Amino acid sequence: MANFISDLLNLCYPLVCAACGNGLFQGESVICTHCLYHLPKTNFHLQEGNPVEKQFWGKVPVFAATALYYFNKGQRVQHLIHRLKYQGDKEVGSFTGRYLGLELLKSTRYQDVTHVIPVPLHESKKRLRGYNQSDFFGEGIAESMRIPFIPDFLIRQQATSSQTRKARYSRFENMNRMFVLNEKYETQKPHFLLVDDVITTGSTLASCAETLLLTPDSRVSLATIAYARL
Repeated sequence: MANFISDLLNLCYPLVCAACGNGLFQGESVICTHCLYHLPKTNFHLQEGNPVEKQFWGKVPVFAATALYYFNKGQRVQHLIHRLKYQGDKEVGSFTGRYLGLELLKSTRYQDVTHVIPVPLHESKKRLRGYNQSDFFGEGIAESMRIPFIPDFLIRQQATSSQTRKARYSRFENMNRMFVLNEKYETQKPHFLLVDDVITTGSTLASCAETLLLTPDSRVSLATIAYARL
């Protein structure tokens, strides 16, 4: 009976791959097997001095940084991000987070991470959207790495305008002193993993990292679902 109901639901509401839009076969979830093998992985977690890390050189002392996929406009990774960010498909975030978390455990530079911290939305924007897409991704990573996920460790003080059409310097200026630490948390020599959906110039992540580094004896590493090459 359970299989019959499941087949009936799939007939009426077919499950499709969040990346390519093709139907999922039995046993597949969120992303089809073909896309899992062919989406453009960066493998930056295995490369010290990778392009994501270089974006922060001379700006903020990031310990390690990575992204799961390369982002290209109009391609399948953009479809993934769109499903997560604008359609509220939290399973995209959870799935990619769990996947990347298992990959990070293969790198010695991430094995001592103590907390997963998402880039926060301002409360007004979160109420409007109903969720923070980075939360789902962070929860997935924390689940695989078996470490705490703290969604409110950072607090966003002001709502900012969209970063999408701003020039590089304007993005950094827009994020200056935008975040504060939540005083209710105390940590001892933490290694934070700061997470977001996409990295472009890195201005938001840099501002968050600077704030996290105000914690005594702390280190900050970064992880995103996608990396948009400029």
